[in-house]
Amino acid sequence: QVQLVESGGGLVQAGGSLRLSCAASGRAFSNYAMGWFRQAPGKEREFVASISWSGTYYTDSVKGRFTISRDNAKNTVYLQMNSLKPEDTAVYSCAASRNYYSSGSYYSKGASYDYWGQGTQVTVSS
Repeated sequence: QVQLVESGGGLVQAGGSLRLSCAASGRAFSNYAMGWFRQAPGKEREFVASISWSGTYYTDSVKGRFTISRDNAKNTVYLQMNSLKPEDTAVYSCAASRNYYSSGSYYSKGASYDYWGQGTQVTVSS
């Protein structure tokens, strides 16, 4: 089993930046596809970004502002968030999938992931 722990959330003004980290413990981290999801109060969980063998993918609302990356030597995946907007306010969770070689669209679905972190709160004030 893989344990995922997010960090880096907090309060930031609109236009500011945050970098979220997700530290993983477990076997063969480099063979897991990784994703970030977010959920705002009263809304459904939505896909934010993923990284796998096929590259990186983003939901339209964050393209050009967010960047997902990973450091396999540190067993960590990151989400760099720039030009933050109030509508980015949500609990952000990272997730790991054992299916590293699926298509990019596969990783936009929460059901595609096997392990989830607790989440970290991101609040963007206007």
